[in-house]
Amino acid sequence: MLIITADDFGIDKQATDSILFSYKTGRITSISAMVFMQDSVRAAEMASGLDVEIGFHLNLTLPLSGSNANSKLLEHQHVVASFLLSSKFTQIIYNPLLRKSFDFVFKTQEEEFHRLYKSAPAFYNGHHHMHLCANIIFGKYLPREIPIRRTFTFGWGEKDPFNIIYRRLLDHYISRRYISSDAFYSLAPVEELEKINKIISLSEIKNIELMVHPNRKEEFQFLQSDYFSKLIRSAEIGSFASLKASSKK
Repeated sequence: MLIITADDFGIDKQATDSILFSYKTGRITSISAMVFMQDSVRAAEMASGLDVEIGFHLNLTLPLSGSNANSKLLEHQHVVASFLLSSKFTQIIYNPLLRKSFDFVFKTQEEEFHRLYKSAPAFYNGHHHMHLCANIIFGKYLPREIPIRRTFTFGWGEKDPFNIIYRRLLDHYISRRYISSDAFYSLAPVEELEKINKIISLSEIKNIELMVHPNRKEEFQFLQSDYFSKLIRSAEIGSFASLKASSKK
């Protein structure tokens, strides 16, 4: 099964519009939405009534550009972002001194998602994949009954050994405690056609999530191409709802 998720819904007008266009042309199956960003409110209004899964795209690293983000939220967001972006290793370190800030940012963003979309998220993921940072995982913020995104899937030799081992340990933890796909890939770079074909083929035997960013010109053009259209017509297109249903069997 193949799930095609468009990230960054609501980050700005271009992202919102390109994602909605990709949905209407049948190129994506799911949307992950950001809150307290420049176009978050309009994005939720535009999505109202659409028959599409919308998940919560947690943002711990980008400045909040929405006019409705209050000073307290901005302060805690800055503290969290400064920590996570200070080193490539900080996301694997649990910082008990920042528990209050992580708690406030996560819960405030989650509540805003509920307010805007008038429903619970269909799934959870994060900008820069920080929903899997140590403070979120060990803080047990992610609900076990709703699908979450796993780490990028890499084979041996594609990353350094420590990176691969860490990802596999984290994926093992996720698969035992949460609902998730069997593998997770990015559409980019779109020039790697052999890789993209292998991902689509792999979805015949595994549940695959493919992340796309229609607001990026090269990805939008590829998504709208006849080549991609033919590729996904050969695949079994699925959803996080079906992933959740299969996990209960």
